[in-house]
Amino acid sequence: PSFGFLFDIDGVLVRGRTPIPAARAAFRKLVTPQGQFLVPVVFVTNAGNCLRQKKAEQLSHLLGVPISQDQVMMSHSPLRMFKRYHKKCVLVSGQGPLLDIAQDLGFCQPITIDTLREKRPLLDAVDHDRRPHVLVSEISVVLFGEPVRWETSLQLIIDVLLTSGYPGNPYGQENYPHIPVLACNMDLMWVAEAQSPRFGHGTFMVCLENIYKKITGKELKYEVLMGKPSRLTYQYAEHLIRAQALQRSWEQPIQTLYALAPAGTAPGPGWDTELAPAAAARCRSVLVCTGVYDPQSEGALPSRDSVAENVFHGHRDFSFDPALVEPDHIVPDVDAAVDLVFQLENFAP
Repeated sequence: PSFGFLFDIDGVLVRGRTPIPAARAAFRKLVTPQGQFLVPVVFVTNAGNCLRQKKAEQLSHLLGVPISQDQVMMSHSPLRMFKRYHKKCVLVSGQGPLLDIAQDLGFCQPITIDTLREKRPLLDAVDHDRRPHVLVSEISVVLFGEPVRWETSLQLIIDVLLTSGYPGNPYGQENYPHIPVLACNMDLMWVAEAQSPRFGHGTFMVCLENIYKKITGKELKYEVLMGKPSRLTYQYAEHLIRAQALQRSWEQPIQTLYALAPAGTAPGPGWDTELAPAAAARCRSVLVCTGVYDPQSEGALPSRDSVAENVFHGHRDFSFDPALVEPDHIVPDVDAAVDLVFQLENFAP
C-alpha cells in the first residue's frame, strides 16, 4: 500500500464507551482472516488518561481485531521525544494512572497534584510562612488532560507557576517567563453519550490561561502544545505509520495519509524534534457524521468565505487558516470512509 489511515477514536469508532456500529464492519475490511492489517493504521486520540497498552486492549475488544500499542498514539505520546525534561521534576495534571503514564513516557521524577495537595494541605489557606519540601527548582508542568477537581488543580498550578516551583512562598511577579509548561490535548469540547458536546482539556486550559493573565497581566506561555490538531502530533503519527511499513517490509513509500475525524481540524505550530522530515506527499481529511458534526444542523459546516465570521474553537496560540476547515471528503461513517479510500486508491484487498 502507498497510503495509511489515521483514525480518531471518539466520534469515529466510539461514542463514550459505546461502539459505533459501522466500526467493526470497517475493520473487517482492513485485516486479513489471520488478523494482519492490510495497510498501516494508527489510532490518534486526544485522550491522555491511560497507557497505550490499555487503549490498545480496549480497541481490540471493541473492534474485534488485534491492535498493538505501537498502533496507538495518545495525546501525550510525543513527550517521549522531549528527553531534556525526563530527568527533571515534573508536576503532572490529569486523570488516570498519572505516575505510570509519566514514567512510561520517560519522566524520572513525576509528582501529581494530589501528592502536592497532601504534602501542602494549607495552600488553600494561602500559608506563605512554610517552605515546601516536595518540589525542586528545576521543575516543569505537564498537562496530560482535564483533572477531576478543577479548582484544586488550577490553584496549585498557579501557585507553582508564580513561585517558580516553591508553592509555599509568596507570589513573585519577577518570575517571568515562568517555568516550562507542556500541554497535551487542546480540545475545547468532545463528544460522548450525552446529546451535546462536553468540556474538554482545552476548556481547562482556557481557565488556567485567563486566571494567570488576570493575576499577572501577562500571557501564560507553553513550551509545547501537542495533540490534535498540532503539527507535531501528525508528524509523530506519520513516524508510527512509517515504522509499521518498515516492520512489514513494505517497500513502497507511503504517499498519502487519510485522517478520519468527527470534526475538521487543522495542523498548528510544530516543534523542532528528532523526527525525520515528513515523507508523505499529502494528508487528506475525511469527516464522518457520527461525532460532533451534524449534517442536519443548519450551517453545520461553514464555507471558507463565511468561516471568518464564526467563532474559532481552536487554541489561542494556533493560527487559523479557513482553508483547513473544509474537509476533503464527507461520509456518513467510518465504514463508508474505508470504502471511499479503497476506491480513491484503487486498492483491492
